[in-house]
Amino acid sequence: MSLPLIGILRGVTPDEAVDIAEAVLAAGITQIEVPLNSPNPLESIRRLVEAFGERAVIGAGTVLTPAQVRDVHAAGGRLIVSPNCRPAVIKETHRLGMASWPGIVTPSEAFDALDAGATGLKLFPAVQVGLEGMKAVRAVLPAGTRLYAVGGVGVDNFAEWRAGGVDGAGLGSALYKPGQSAAQVRQQAQALVDAWSAGE
Repeated sequence: MSLPLIGILRGVTPDEAVDIAEAVLAAGITQIEVPLNSPNPLESIRRLVEAFGERAVIGAGTVLTPAQVRDVHAAGGRLIVSPNCRPAVIKETHRLGMASWPGIVTPSEAFDALDAGATGLKLFPAVQVGLEGMKAVRAVLPAGTRLYAVGGVGVDNFAEWRAGGVDGAGLGSALYKPGQSAAQVRQQAQALVDAWSAGE
């Protein structure tokens, strides 16, 4: 069973992507996104798919249009993560057989996303919604809906978010910041995994 965590490598470059992703995978995080506002993201995704396609689900974040979904698919990606809820993006992702994680804040966005075929929901930014807001959204979601918290969640507050009802998390700057070494990312990834697993 893979961990319900998505590693977000915002700002990673193609030349360092494989080493950084190796560090993330070593800690047990097997879902990795390269946001499309990173340098040459499709090349990074291609290299990651080539290196780890059998071991990990590789894809893109900050995906805003159906055309971008197709570009990621062409690069070998299998994961589409967005900061917002656009049914056209979700439907194209679903059509291509990829995992769709749109960003939602409100119940209206959550149900629109589910109606369009989302794999799961990305509560973003989680820090803005807060624990009580998340619980209110969670209470009305259909049974079995997967809800990941992204933005402001990490080692210090995983326990509260898990107790509140999130199923997983996306890990951004707590996992990786541009310029960090693979060794540093490995330490951060392990600390995050250990903190998440402590809530089980």
